[in-house]
Amino acid sequence: MRLTRILLPLLLLAAITAVRAEDNPARGGELYVTCAACHGAQGEGNRSLNAPRLTHLAPVYIVAQLQKFKQGTRGGSDASESARQMAGIAATLADDQAMYDTAAYIANLGGEVSAVTVEADTQIGAGYYRQYCSACHGPAAEGNLALHSPRLAGADDWYLLSQLQAFRGGVRGSQAGDKTGKQMRAMAGVLPDDEAVASVVAYIRSLAQ
Repeated sequence: MRLTRILLPLLLLAAITAVRAEDNPARGGELYVTCAACHGAQGEGNRSLNAPRLTHLAPVYIVAQLQKFKQGTRGGSDASESARQMAGIAATLADDQAMYDTAAYIANLGGEVSAVTVEADTQIGAGYYRQYCSACHGPAAEGNLALHSPRLAGADDWYLLSQLQAFRGGVRGSQAGDKTGKQMRAMAGVLPDDEAVASVVAYIRSLAQ
């Protein structure tokens, strides 16, 4: 039983970070040229362009978000300017395989965690995180493939803050067909105020130390 508790998280992590055998990172590198203009050559992100770091994310999650952008469940007319721009970029990818190839290329990049920009009480944030977030995103914010929950550890804190605010304000997660977005919108809404949101973000950022 103890060995199972140790091995299961490791197997899950391997599953969510794996690149499929049929994916072509070399082709993905050609497609990523457009992405690099905002997200950086190493997928490190660029805050001035509201482009987040990508390299901590599992390929399957990146593909899921590209599909949402292309289908219109993210980046609609009520979305932020950066989300609308992403919808336009996703539309240039010919099919799902192009998305998987791009994600496979990103998986090989080395963009590092950005500097801390959100200062808040991580102890308070830990309490909120354990109560509301860990069941889906994992105790170490490692993500959960079975629940379609992305890895949060290693994400830009400014981006996490903006997305939680977007969920709370209905800017993200309110489009028809966005099941996981609606779930996140509901969970973001249970945080009582902006201070609580910042505290959760600061705690998640501390997990990448």
